[in-house]
Amino acid sequence: MVTSPDSACRETYQGDEALAGLLKKHQAHLSVNALTELLPGIGAAPAGERPEAWVDLVAENPSPALVAQLQAFRREKESRENETRTPPVAARLTLLREALKRQGLQGFIIGRADDHQGEYVPKNAERLAYVSGFTGSAGMAVVLLEKAAIFVDGRYTIQVKDQVDPSLYIYRHLVTEPADSYIATEAKPGQKIGFDPRLFTPDQAGRFRAAAKRAGAELVAVARNPVDEIWAGRPADPISPVLPHDIKFAGEGSAEKRRRLAAKLKAEGKAAAIISGPDSLCWLLNIRGADVPRTPFALGFAVLHDDARVDLYMDRRKLTPAALTHLGNEVAVASPDAFEGGLATLGAAKAHVTIDAATASEWVYDKLTISGAKVNVGECICALPKAAKNAVEVQGSRNAHIRDGASVARYLAWLSGRAPKGGLKEIEASDQLAAFRHGNDYFRNLSFDSISAAGPNGAICHYHAMPETQREIPVNSLYLIDSGGQYLDGTTDITRTVAVGTPSQEMKECFTRVLKGHIALGTARFPRGTTGSALDALARRPLWDAGLDYDHGTGHGVGSYLSVHEGPQRISKVPNRTPLEPGMIVSNEPGYYKEGEFGIRIENLVVVQESKDHPGWLEFETLTLAPIDLNAIEKKLLTPEETAWLNAYHARVREALAPQLSGSDLSWLEQATRAI
Repeated sequence: MVTSPDSACRETYQGDEALAGLLKKHQAHLSVNALTELLPGIGAAPAGERPEAWVDLVAENPSPALVAQLQAFRREKESRENETRTPPVAARLTLLREALKRQGLQGFIIGRADDHQGEYVPKNAERLAYVSGFTGSAGMAVVLLEKAAIFVDGRYTIQVKDQVDPSLYIYRHLVTEPADSYIATEAKPGQKIGFDPRLFTPDQAGRFRAAAKRAGAELVAVARNPVDEIWAGRPADPISPVLPHDIKFAGEGSAEKRRRLAAKLKAEGKAAAIISGPDSLCWLLNIRGADVPRTPFALGFAVLHDDARVDLYMDRRKLTPAALTHLGNEVAVASPDAFEGGLATLGAAKAHVTIDAATASEWVYDKLTISGAKVNVGECICALPKAAKNAVEVQGSRNAHIRDGASVARYLAWLSGRAPKGGLKEIEASDQLAAFRHGNDYFRNLSFDSISAAGPNGAICHYHAMPETQREIPVNSLYLIDSGGQYLDGTTDITRTVAVGTPSQEMKECFTRVLKGHIALGTARFPRGTTGSALDALARRPLWDAGLDYDHGTGHGVGSYLSVHEGPQRISKVPNRTPLEPGMIVSNEPGYYKEGEFGIRIENLVVVQESKDHPGWLEFETLTLAPIDLNAIEKKLLTPEETAWLNAYHARVREALAPQLSGSDLSWLEQATRAI
């Protein structure tokens, strides 16, 4: 690729004829006209850490001259586009209600998901943000002609009040006051409540349908989403290069995965599985992309047949020659528009098909059943094999965490000198951590937008600093930094809460109780068949003893250079039927949040392993390696066993990270990991 993209960006576009000549000289895959058609999709994909990566879709090994002209061509075309002025939220809501009336609807349900029910979605799927202003990663709205409600979970109860006008929406809790209850009480007899069947699962649609029925109303699946109808300048579907994921990181070839799962299908008497989750798609085919922010997803759908063949429904323009070669002859690529026909073909054959309850939409379910297929709604066939990492993936995660931990240590050392001086703002602080990560081997991106939260902002679980609202990190306060990296050999996610100056006694006691819960979970030993729900209380007990708690899960699964939030395993109060198995990576992140004052979270990633001392039992190995702030601990609250764990953990951190550090960073590490 180009050695100096900045200099390329300064080039002046020489015209279509000159570019056509360069494309021909380099035997490019695209003409100027085809490139013009591609640009809206390229613009809709996240820029990422390598904003010139889209050039891979045009030509292999392009010269600096071609890269310069392609960059200039893109700038020229995009500058000609008229800037769309987005009306205020109140006006958008009015436009939406007018669109509902045109479709004969009296209400509409808006989720925060795309066609794959994903947490990380492309720009053109941010419909909830468009109609409400809420930018969190989980939520829902119900818009009626006279009123509206927005639903968020415990992570966003503070954020929603900052972002959403209470005169336009009432606030409801997504779990305890769900959307279906609102529909049941607020819809009127005879009304039609619309929803987009591509954006909700059959289970969700069933609950909405039952709620509407209780109110004497009717749930109606729309053919055209009214939010899309009113969204002037809505982005195109994203187009980013799809790249093979090397077996030295994956640990198993795609053909082997496909044959293994196809044999399972055949043994269960099923003809095919619909792969609707992008993480499953990328895992199964050993590919990665960049269609959504911070997560290496290539969006598309696939059908895995019981003979190990795969029909891949994806924009072919995303697939580089290397990706096509990697996929091979057993993977047939078709347009996304052909997916409906592929489902109909399965139906016509009366095939027994399995779909994923979490990611397959009501639309997929309907197309299959109406066309004659026998449909089993259950867990994705890829979910457990993907979650239980193989030995190569586990070792890759260990390696990634050692490199990542060194970056975090450098950052914490820098922070210890910079923050007490005052004037350090949240964005500058998180940018510095990102800069430390950028130099690491195999680094490809952050794994999510860092949560850099000073003082009271730490109490907002998924806080996102903005230039106009960010805070300076005050002295004598707690600063929370939740961050992670995407590496070819693993995905990291770590939270550290740091005392800047002298913390109050309350801060120290709360911090120590969170640490006690973290240690209790991290040192748990449990029999096979144990779920994360059975372990959740271990992390909460020290807080419960003081009448405290936190309103989020204690642990989520983490992918292998995939999503930082992965199922089906989790550790939370919410019942979960998936037992923890060796190779599963989960987070260990209890916290405490005092609204308006401070927030505390201590997060390490752990991997489930066979117990060394108790055959047949399981335990956790901690992967994350970075100091826990000793200055925030009230030592008298720790038991001797907890103190021993902390000292042993810090000794391990020091041993792993010291060879990567030098000078003042190494001196800081030695002090930060001293025995207490």
